Amino acid sequence: MTDIEIARSTKLEEIETVASKYGIPTKELEHYGHYMAKIPTRLIDEERVKKSNLILVTAITPTKAGIGKTTVTIGLALGLHRIGKKAICALREPSLGPVFGLKGGACGGGHTQVLPMDKINLHFTGDFHAITSAHNTITALLDNYMYQNRDNGFALREVLWNRVLDVNDRGLRDIVTGMGGKANGIVRESGFDITPASEIMAILCLAKDEDDLRRRIENILLGYTVDGKPFTVKDLGVAGAITVLLRDALAPNLVQTTENTAAIVHGGPFANIAHGCNSILATKMAMTFGDYVITEAGFGADLGAEKFYDIKCRKSGLQPKLTIIVATAQGLKMHGGVAVEDIKKPNSDGLRKGLANLDKHIKNLQSFGQTVLVTFNRYAGDVPEEIQIVKDYCAEIGVGFGENDAYALGGEGAVDLANLVVDTIEKNPSKPLQFVYNDEDTIEEKIEKVAKNIYGAASISFAAPAKKKLQMIKELGYENFPICIAKTQFSFSTDAKKYCVASGFDVNVRDIVINAGAEMIVVVAGNIMRMPGLPKVPAAMNIDIVNGEIEGLS
Repeated sequence: MTDIEIARSTKLEEIETVASKYGIPTKELEHYGHYMAKIPTRLIDEERVKKSNLILVTAITPTKAGIGKTTVTIGLALGLHRIGKKAICALREPSLGPVFGLKGGACGGGHTQVLPMDKINLHFTGDFHAITSAHNTITALLDNYMYQNRDNGFALREVLWNRVLDVNDRGLRDIVTGMGGKANGIVRESGFDITPASEIMAILCLAKDEDDLRRRIENILLGYTVDGKPFTVKDLGVAGAITVLLRDALAPNLVQTTENTAAIVHGGPFANIAHGCNSILATKMAMTFGDYVITEAGFGADLGAEKFYDIKCRKSGLQPKLTIIVATAQGLKMHGGVAVEDIKKPNSDGLRKGLANLDKHIKNLQSFGQTVLVTFNRYAGDVPEEIQIVKDYCAEIGVGFGENDAYALGGEGAVDLANLVVDTIEKNPSKPLQFVYNDEDTIEEKIEKVAKNIYGAASISFAAPAKKKLQMIKELGYENFPICIAKTQFSFSTDAKKYCVASGFDVNVRDIVINAGAEMIVVVAGNIMRMPGLPKVPAAMNIDIVNGEIEGLS
């Protein structure tokens, strides 16, 4: 059965029934149909949060098909439920760009999905649309302000604020606006990022409450005036209006899994171009009502996990009890030098060589003070001998090992993993987080510490635009912000083709984006794009309505 066929065959429970299992007050739910609802942020209980067990799921450096973090995250929640634990998974929302571009969906797979997957994968509760609208409303108001005040001597020497769209469209990366005559505005260069890279997305995911949301929106840096002064949304005078657009989107979304357990899905920044974590509010909401909360951070541990610790945990005070790193036979073989077209075939030697990638990620995670478990995410073609190689290696280095077969078997396929997780948290929970860098380090020092200590870089270089932004950051007093490095997800380096563990490489910082509202500095490294393009054969080619049913989502 396909993912969508499995999803359709699952009998969904009314969302009040799901909520009541976890003690979520059903009268507080704001319904979006029968099976989705928003939970008001006022229900977060910080004392309960402190008592809950937070588990992070991350991965080795992925293949283009991924490694299966979402499958493991949902599967572990189901496995924990099977052994009598109150568990909730907290995930990011899918972006329409990849849904119709490369991946086809982002709700898990097989018998480990969040449902209703068609609605979650598409428009869901409108959060992404709200973020897109809020971002572009700021742009429209800024352009109008410049246009209406052009005769009063107002002008921006430099505009830092782009537009966003939740579509993969390489043709919009660089554009010119205001063409066609004076009535159409001021002619200027602009461009589009994808919505998951929007600063508004980061703000939504990092805001503590509605007041903090508004404060952060006010602080968004839009550009510089001709006399060199920063110009913000507060100067534009529209923070209230933008907060209104985002008010409903701030509340986390409650849905259910293929086994009718609770899942909270909220926020959706990519980890290769943004900070890759669901919202702090969603994680804390899950921790308020769940004894075990499993969340994920996007792509490999060098990106998602590092940002989870150094940005999300640093700013929220969250402390994971355990970090799980997901590996697959196919991923390990790719990093062991096996040609991508051959990674589904048995190749023990290639798999052994690829263990170096796993080892590097494990050591990185342990450097944060984390207790680490390795989970082998099973595929139908995996052979026992290769799984045993990974198991033996983990025993050799003293790291716990568990298999995940939840894709095929649902929660039953993750029961052994669930028992291992509970036992590890009870006997050997993670130590307090140790961050890669300190708040008081300069931005250059922060970049160097991540690039050298986490990626293994030999050097860091800065292009002229990046050097200019570094000076701006110092002048504006933003050096205490954490950094968010945007780079390829397919390598420790900035070269997507350097698999396994790259060495001796330079990290070239091409540009820097100041997210003053989100209170982080986005470091654009290598040739990474903040607006992806579509592949030669987009997933949209396989999506259709057949006999009244949506097909092709996965």
